[in-house]
Formats: sequence, structure tokens, C-alpha cells
Amino acid sequence: MEKAIAAFRGRLSPEFVLAAGKEELAAIIRPAGFYNQKAAYLQEVTKWYASYSCDASAVQAETLEQLRAGLLQVKGVGRETADSILLYAFGFPTFVVDAYTHRLCQRYPIDAGKSYEAVKAHFESALPKDVRIYNNFHALIVINGKEHCRKKPVCTGCPLAETCERIGL
Repeated sequence: MEKAIAAFRGRLSPEFVLAAGKEELAAIIRPAGFYNQKAAYLQEVTKWYASYSCDASAVQAETLEQLRAGLLQVKGVGRETADSILLYAFGFPTFVVDAYTHRLCQRYPIDAGKSYEAVKAHFESALPKDVRIYNNFHALIVINGKEHCRKKPVCTGCPLAETCERIGL
């Protein structure tokens, strides 16, 4: 992802994304994989942002529920992407659930349910509704997932090793 962002060479803006052709965008974001599909989706989510005049404060004037529902209507935007945009780009307190979160819940185990919405609701009810806490907690799950709780786990040195039940391993 970092390589794709760097490939914009300082031109990453809503105006550039909307003006660029899909082929140009695809070439820029090629390092991110699935570049043709992502180029189209990037333009769609940018059109959504443009509907707010590319003004973050206009987005933030809406409710979290309205924005999430609107983002989920954008082609290529699923629940994880919508929640990531709302949390990281606009500072809304919404917990992001990804593959690392599901894996942690399964192996540790945390009885959070199986569906995206159930896991999201579990963490949102267990943690204070705070952007920094959601951001940091999700970041810690991602770091642990990349370093230790991989598909093939590396339990040595894992900060959760003493209490993790390693369900499913």
C-alpha cells in the first residue's frame, strides 16, 4: 500500500483521482494488487467524498449511521472499508473488524460471534466509545496478527501467549 501511495508522487488528492483516467490510476496503484478494480473503487469513493464538496467538516457534520449507510452504497466499499474511512479519515468512533480481529477472537478465544457486525458490536460494547482507543486497539490487533497470530502462528514472544488458548491450532 505504501508503494502505491508513494507512486502518486504528491498528487494524491480528490481532484487528481477524479480527473485521472482509470488506466492512469491503475498504473499508479499497481503495487497494491487488484489495481484495475481498486482504481474504479477509488474513483467511486472519491465521488462520494466530492458529494460533500471534498470537505471533511461537511462529512463530520453527518451522523455516523448516515455516513456508514451511504458509504456501504458505494460500489466496492464493504463494512471494513467503510469503518476504516470513518475511523481513520474522519475520526468517528467505529470499530474496524478485519481478518486479524476474527483470527484473534477465534484463537484466544473471545466469544464475540462470527459475523462482522457481531464482532464489531462486541468490541464497541466492551471498550469506551473513543476514537483513540478504537484506533490503538485495532492497531495492536494488526501488529500482533502480523508478528505472531499469523495463519501459521508464531507464538514465541507473543504478548498473549500466557493466556491464549490457541483454539483451532
